[in-house]
Amino acid sequence: MNRNDLRRVDMNLLVIFEALMFEKNLTRVAEKLFMGQPAVSAALGRLRDLFDDPLLLRNGRGMEPTARALAILKELQPAMDTISGAVSRAKEFDPATSCEVFRIGLSDDAEFGLFPPLLRQLQEEAPGIVVVVRRANYLLMPALLASGEISVGVSYTTDLPANAKRKKLRDIPCKVLRGDKRPGTLTLDEYCERPHAMVSFSGDLSGNIDLDLAKLGRTRRVVLGVPQFSGLRALLAGTEMIATVPDYAACALVEGCGLRAEDPPFPIDAAQLSMAWSGVHDNDPAERWLRSRISQFMSVPLPIPA
Repeated sequence: MNRNDLRRVDMNLLVIFEALMFEKNLTRVAEKLFMGQPAVSAALGRLRDLFDDPLLLRNGRGMEPTARALAILKELQPAMDTISGAVSRAKEFDPATSCEVFRIGLSDDAEFGLFPPLLRQLQEEAPGIVVVVRRANYLLMPALLASGEISVGVSYTTDLPANAKRKKLRDIPCKVLRGDKRPGTLTLDEYCERPHAMVSFSGDLSGNIDLDLAKLGRTRRVVLGVPQFSGLRALLAGTEMIATVPDYAACALVEGCGLRAEDPPFPIDAAQLSMAWSGVHDNDPAERWLRSRISQFMSVPLPIPA
């Protein structure tokens, strides 16, 4: 196909093709791209004609890409990234007048403990923008960045897509939250004997803290697992339960209530909170502004209210 033949190709079809390869579901693609499902179905038909391949085949109750579709995606994605980056760099960005839609991935602890002051700053500088937050932990982040559902994410991270970039924001020291009225700080024995509540994204009831305790030949007793940090305030108040959480989550949780936070009675290896973003957006003026504000407001340690 020469350059003149490219005029016959609708770029919108290629965007829909990429979404179909990741979602493998017409309804989800319609929701993601703000289209009707019949329009997505019609686009799939046109894509099948364009590439002379079924592209997606029924597999039980779901759909799976054909080998040809996956090969096309592998070739097409870098080209679309290049086009997207070139268009982005051509834009100027003025926060005061922008109506940009930013899609950010945040882990629950970052959303609960660090996002509110960041959002206030974004709205002050750029009152016309829209911010869409997606839940993103280290398990979800790679797929969200690879599919373009988010342009930047903040979380503890491990593996990332090949074109992603990462910047450490800060260490994640821990605090012990408690809602009882006993004076003094917890000893290691008391910490291990108390019932523990744990925030668990996956439903697991052990984590890095248990590995640190194991180094001392100790264990703790987790009696409650919850999916998000916001619930801890009501759950711990007036009980013997304790929870070990990132310091910035503790700062938000103790504010204006009966909980208090203290240092753990044993050393905990601090994980790292990182910002990760797609290389496609590396030089986008709007995205660079957003990342600068994330760095500014999510990397500074917060004081724990007394």
